[in-house]
Amino acid sequence: MQETFARAWRARARFRREGRWSFRAWLYRIATNACLDHVARRGSRVLPIDVAPAADPEDDIPPTAHDVRWLEPYPDRLVDPHEAAVARETLEIGFVAAVQHLPPRQRAALILRDVAGFSARETATLLGTSVPAVNSGLQRARGRLRERLPSRRDEWPRPDPPAEQREVARLYAEAIERRDSGALAALVRDDVRFSFPPRPLWYDGLDAFRRGSEKHAARGEHLFIEAGANLQPAVAIYLRAPGETSYRPLALGVLRVQEGRVAEVLDWSRSDLFEAFGLPMSFPPAHRSNLYEDGFNAKEVR
Repeated sequence: MQETFARAWRARARFRREGRWSFRAWLYRIATNACLDHVARRGSRVLPIDVAPAADPEDDIPPTAHDVRWLEPYPDRLVDPHEAAVARETLEIGFVAAVQHLPPRQRAALILRDVAGFSARETATLLGTSVPAVNSGLQRARGRLRERLPSRRDEWPRPDPPAEQREVARLYAEAIERRDSGALAALVRDDVRFSFPPRPLWYDGLDAFRRGSEKHAARGEHLFIEAGANLQPAVAIYLRAPGETSYRPLALGVLRVQEGRVAEVLDWSRSDLFEAFGLPMSFPPAHRSNLYEDGFNAKEVR
């Protein structure tokens, strides 16, 4: 954004002199070029499924991969409420992750046409190309998205209503707390995935996740606080390790709920995300405690 405004400031005299652009189109063209330049320098962001095969629950946990540009969650509190209705599908982590696999100009065509709502002619002008080139790039981009997201009905799936998603997330957390395998299995899809950035680690299916958690989960008392990321249900997970007096940030989990069931869980083990989400950095001991001490089952929902 800073680069966009800096470029606009430097080019303001030319904008006034030429007068052939609307201000909106002129600023979008500058922003698009700034983003394309940034993507070319930075490269794509990824999730564990993009860099590693599904993990064996019996294997050791891989270390944090500091040399990977990980996709990060986006706090709901920073989303403009007036734009949330139209932005919901495009902020969903699955869509954002899929877009990372598009070549930059295909990505730009998709965002300008399907997200920002520009016409093919306007998009061609913004990208400095022709209408046929835009339409061709857009079709290829949509095809690539369908390859990454095979369950899409049109271009990407309409998410469940927010209240229904939160309810599924609540039931999911309660099923974990109760160690209710039947309820948990009923709440997740058969192809559910559990990923743990910034480690190149993900589990394919509920059984692998359960076995891996029983073996590797941090020991102590866990506290779950409701949060929101990418307009999806999320939970801030705190840990009070044995011998400690307070709960400390452990991970931020984001759930993708599709057609009433959990399709994916992304667990970012990064305490710095808590500040970005406006979450407390510690909690005193809970007033109510019915916690277990055995990792996967050490869950409490707040």
